[in-house]
Amino acid sequence: MKRRHFLQFAAGLTAVGTHGWAWRKPAYAASGNDPRLIVVFLRGAADGLNIVVPYQEADYYAARPTIAIAKPGDPDGALDLDGQFGLHPALEPLMPSWQAGQLAFVHASGSSVLSRSHFQAQDYMESGTPGAKESSTDGWLNRLTSFLPAGSPTRAVNIGTTLPLIFTGSEAVANLAVGRAGSRPMPIDRPQLQAAFDQLYANNPRLAEVYSEGRSARDVLLGELEEEEMQASRGAQRPDRFETSARYLARLMTGDAATQVAFMEVGAWDTHVGQEGRLTRNLRGLGAGLAALAEGLGPVYDNTTIVVLSEFGRTVAENGNGGTDHGYGNVMWLLGGGVRGGQVYGEWPGLSAAAQHESRDLDITTDFRDVLISLLTAQFGLNSAAIAQIFPGYEQQRSLQLV
Repeated sequence: MKRRHFLQFAAGLTAVGTHGWAWRKPAYAASGNDPRLIVVFLRGAADGLNIVVPYQEADYYAARPTIAIAKPGDPDGALDLDGQFGLHPALEPLMPSWQAGQLAFVHASGSSVLSRSHFQAQDYMESGTPGAKESSTDGWLNRLTSFLPAGSPTRAVNIGTTLPLIFTGSEAVANLAVGRAGSRPMPIDRPQLQAAFDQLYANNPRLAEVYSEGRSARDVLLGELEEEEMQASRGAQRPDRFETSARYLARLMTGDAATQVAFMEVGAWDTHVGQEGRLTRNLRGLGAGLAALAEGLGPVYDNTTIVVLSEFGRTVAENGNGGTDHGYGNVMWLLGGGVRGGQVYGEWPGLSAAAQHESRDLDITTDFRDVLISLLTAQFGLNSAAIAQIFPGYEQQRSLQLV
């Protein structure tokens, strides 16, 4: 590349944090009034019942004697939303958005085509064609991109190392890679300490054998748990890294890169074991990141909607390991300056034994595509023909006045 051409190219780059650069050009500059959409996918099946808590349901507390979130006013209790539902206390940074009418939820929502497989359920949501996975090789967010103004190479941005299914397709998508938090080993996992224990037990064959078997068992168990969580998360960043990524995205979208749609993924939501502490930590990172994203977007937030969703919910009843298993219905989140917030949308089916799906799960009364179609129709002004291309083969069942 000649020096003159390189300087012309370099003049069109804008720094995004310390991990990447995005192309910019004045002709591509997005208007502050252009609609923008950010999709945040919680990989691993986040527990919607402990996020937006149905604290008036006696069945909720009966089914979760150790992990239920206490009622508002009690120690570590939920933050009251509307007299029926409460927000997990770790999400307190989002309460100003709720009070300002810029945060809403759609409870008992999700993919109506049941799959308890993380991979298949995620593919269903990302393709937008549940039940037709084999014939769906592109994603609904990529198909949406085809209806945005052409020209900008950064009109669609994925925050991550690999392109997810939701953004796969004929439209070009820019990638911004971010780092992931490392594992947190215990002291016994340090090589120096392991060597010391090896030497300590060297002269006692029986103790050495027990110690060796115990360490091997720990390695196997940690490996299996880590592998399961990593598979469910599909390499998505952990919640404690989300705030940093969110700030990067805000800088990109408030610059002149003309970004209108973006996708972020957050892993570690598969809480089969010890859910209470893990969910609290995860939500703390997620809530801080969403609040930082809203703040960083500034005036652009007025025309931005952030959608948070997960592949399916968790069982109504807790399991014997202080966790929950793969379920069905869940909750979707919507944040943004134009969101008709301060409401929990959707038809609540209740948690009685008769109301539960397959006698174990929160039922689904709102298909996730109904939420997305209602949003895209109102915010992007898309007609029925465009919607039919974005979500082929689906006829909207319910319209919600979300924005």
